[in-house]
Amino acid sequence: MSVLREDFLWGGAVAAHQLEGGWQAGGKGVSVADVMTKGAHNEPRQITPGVQPGYHYPNHEAIDFYHRYPEDVALFAELGINCFRTSIAWSRIFPKGDELEPNEEGLKFYDDLFAACQAKGIELVITLSHFEMPYHLVTEYGGWRNRKMIDFFLRFARVCFNRYKGVVKYWMTFNEINNQANYQEDFAPFTNSGLKFEPEEDREAIMYQAAHYELVASAKAVTLCHQVDPDAKIGCMIAMVPIYPYSCNPEDMMGATVAMHRRYWFADVHCKGHYPNYMNTYFARKEIKLDITQEDLMDLREGTVDYIGFSYYMSFAIKGQDNGPLYDYDEAHDLVKNPYVKASDWGWQIDPTGLRYALNWFADRYELPLFIVENGFGAVDEVTAEGAIHDPYRIEYLKAHVQAMKDAVAYDGVDLMGYTPWGFIDLVSAGTGEMKKRYGMIYVDLDDYLQGSGDRSKKDSFYWYQKVIETNGESL
Repeated sequence: MSVLREDFLWGGAVAAHQLEGGWQAGGKGVSVADVMTKGAHNEPRQITPGVQPGYHYPNHEAIDFYHRYPEDVALFAELGINCFRTSIAWSRIFPKGDELEPNEEGLKFYDDLFAACQAKGIELVITLSHFEMPYHLVTEYGGWRNRKMIDFFLRFARVCFNRYKGVVKYWMTFNEINNQANYQEDFAPFTNSGLKFEPEEDREAIMYQAAHYELVASAKAVTLCHQVDPDAKIGCMIAMVPIYPYSCNPEDMMGATVAMHRRYWFADVHCKGHYPNYMNTYFARKEIKLDITQEDLMDLREGTVDYIGFSYYMSFAIKGQDNGPLYDYDEAHDLVKNPYVKASDWGWQIDPTGLRYALNWFADRYELPLFIVENGFGAVDEVTAEGAIHDPYRIEYLKAHVQAMKDAVAYDGVDLMGYTPWGFIDLVSAGTGEMKKRYGMIYVDLDDYLQGSGDRSKKDSFYWYQKVIETNGESL
């Protein structure tokens, strides 16, 4: 008998902008992902002012799921998944983002995709905003620094909830909303919130204001979802990267505590419906004055989430930096290497026990059902002369993490809904724009410049995960 619940959701996770392609098909507008070039390890993706000639934008074509989804969904069914996490590309539904009426052709694509999944017995887990907001909202309104964004998002959410009532059971609002805690770099604030900063601007204050508007929009969307479809469940989505103290030095411990505050206060608001005191104190100390109304505070109280979806890939470590008593956290500069764990070729620290810790941290703090909606291992895969892809490194990574999540359920009593490993079909990497950084159990024959047949094939990990699902996690 499995330690996991009988209705455990085994699936796979993707995002529309990383696999669909068809960037102008069916009336789709330009998204923030469409103005990002290919990068590489230690080479940031460029964010260009609109789509410019002479640049390679890998998200434009991606793996062409837009046209090839029937064969892909058939492969998903063969794998045995019972849920599929993806996003609805906002700019397919509202190409510019501020229209009054949705684009029917964009909705029709998701009608057909969702019907194909349902025909195979695959539940849908849908993220509303996953790094693909319409680019027009950036140029015209400044992205989420503008309160008007709340109404634009709710218009989009309302269309989705009404259209897919009874079709989509599990929703999430903003993917990895807390990535933008790393506001010193350009990628996260832009992909999260459509923020492009001028040199003299206070990045931190603008990020907090944008995050507030997003949290209000999320809370109002939760309330709306419950009104439209009382049977649906709607959660938040947090990038969970536990920040450990480097040592048992009390300075390191306090540094880690404050770093966790700065990275995870977003979850406090999503789940508890109010700002934690440590953030109110921080805003006062830093003289960060936010546009927060009494109506906002009421909306936050009323729109708490049903569950916590989160990604987990790795853990961080931090030293106290001799900056007490403030211990102010700067993610771009304060992290240190953990000597007790290995790392991937892209420098991501591999820490299965960290997943168990993360599950316990969430469970202790919020007492809500949990859903691991991203977990995976990016690596370079080689195709043999016979066409096989042997990926024992991926199986090793996933096996260790599935065991850790089972331990959290069996020994710690964590209420776990499901597990959807990231990029279970190869797709364009969000952080680097590469294809060679592969996460999939399904191989896609495309290189970094999207040259290749695009044909799909099964890796060894496909057959491994198939068995895991068949046995509800007992056969690892």
